[in-house]
Formats: sequence, C-alpha cells, structure tokens
Amino acid sequence: MELFSFIFGACIGSFLNVLILKLPLGESLLSNKRSKCPSCGHLIYWYHNIPILSYVFLKAKCSYCGVKISFQYFLVESISAFLTLLLFLKIGLSSEFIFMCLLSYVLIVLSFIDLKYKAAPDYLLLIALFLSFFTTNSNLLDAFKNAFLFSGALVLLNFVITFYIQNIKAKILKDESLKTQEALGEGDIPIIAMMGVILGLSSGIFAIFLAAFFAIIPSIYSNIVKKDIQTPFIPYLVLGFYVEYFFNLETFIKAFY
Repeated sequence: MELFSFIFGACIGSFLNVLILKLPLGESLLSNKRSKCPSCGHLIYWYHNIPILSYVFLKAKCSYCGVKISFQYFLVESISAFLTLLLFLKIGLSSEFIFMCLLSYVLIVLSFIDLKYKAAPDYLLLIALFLSFFTTNSNLLDAFKNAFLFSGALVLLNFVITFYIQNIKAKILKDESLKTQEALGEGDIPIIAMMGVILGLSSGIFAIFLAAFFAIIPSIYSNIVKKDIQTPFIPYLVLGFYVEYFFNLETFIKAFY
C-alpha cells in the first residue's frame, strides 16, 4: 500500500501539472487532445509521459527536439507522490486520508499558481477551506472559531503592515510605488483559516511563524536580485503548515520551555 500510495500520488501530480497550466488561462480540462511538446508540437507518447521516471530518463529534455523540460513537472509529481505517501503513513487508509489528499492536491496547485502569477483562483481557495473541515479533529464549533480567529488576525496584521509600508516606508525610501502596495494578499486569508481549522490555535500560530521564516530568504532575494517587491506567500504558508502537521514542532519546543 505504501508503494501504491506513492505511485498514485505521482500520477495525480501529472494531472496537477495540467491544472497548474490550464486553470489560470481559463482553458478547458475536458479536451481529448493528446499531450504535445510546447516547443516542437510533437505528440508525447505514453512511455515519454510516465510521472517522475520520464523526466529522469529523458534527462529533462524533449526526446524529439531536445528542448529542456520545465523542472516544475518533476517537482509537482514528486511533491504529490511523497505527500500522498506521508499522509498514508500518518493517517492510514480512511476518510480523513482521502480528504487530506484532496486538500493537499488543491494546495499544491494553489502554491504553484501563486508562485507564477502572484495570485490564486478564489474557487480553489474556497475548496481548500471547505475540505479542511473534513480533516480536523476539532468539533465543528471550535473549527469555525479557529478559522475566524486566524482570518481576523490576518486582516488586522495586514492593515498594520500595509499602513507602515504605504505611509512610513514609502516616505523613508521616497518610493511612490509603495503607496499602493499591500503587505498580504486576500488569497492568504483562506489558507491561514484552513491552518487554524486543522492545526488548532497554538500549532497554527507556530505554522504561520514557520511560513514567515521560510519566506525571509526568497523575499530578500526577490527584492535585491529581481527588484520585485511582491513575494507570493501561499507556498510558504503551505510549507509551514505541513512541517507543523507532520512533525508537530510546537509541542516539541514546548517540552524544552
């Protein structure tokens, strides 16, 4: 079952790559057209489209034109495979496992879309929040309470940091572009609410702290090297969520303090 869960996750990851590519462009998912190389247009046969393995054996290049294949395909398939395996090892085969897998696949799609477009589809955010209520060990009332607490706290935090950026930082740096910048995106709110529903209050706060920590270096790199003041935060929220979900670091740290 462990091997099956890994293979199943990798296959789902292949489909998630299609969603990441097509959903932001509004393209139909019901097309029966076979996969083609985006560079040369040659049909991709099934044995060149095996999740994870094809990328390795083809050495990340199209077998027909030799153009490099995006690392995203390998990365998404690998993340999906390992997440499915880890969830199976943690939960076992159950309804919670099914819902956590569905949630995980939605979060993967959201993360990679946010990385590319710095925005995420609202309907996927709502689906992620909806699925979280089927995976929590809290009762429904506590789950809603935590969701509202976390989302409300984020709105307040966004207001305070945005005020600082637009009114103080903009004057100090004399940068007019900062006067319209918002610290956090609205897409972060449902993800943080989801974290509160599943992790609870203390673990959820710790997961947000981890997310902020993980985002520090990429944010500095983006600001200095790419001159881009916007950093997509959903991928780091998701990373912080899973680190805390699987390793429960908050409880571990409490034992020492």
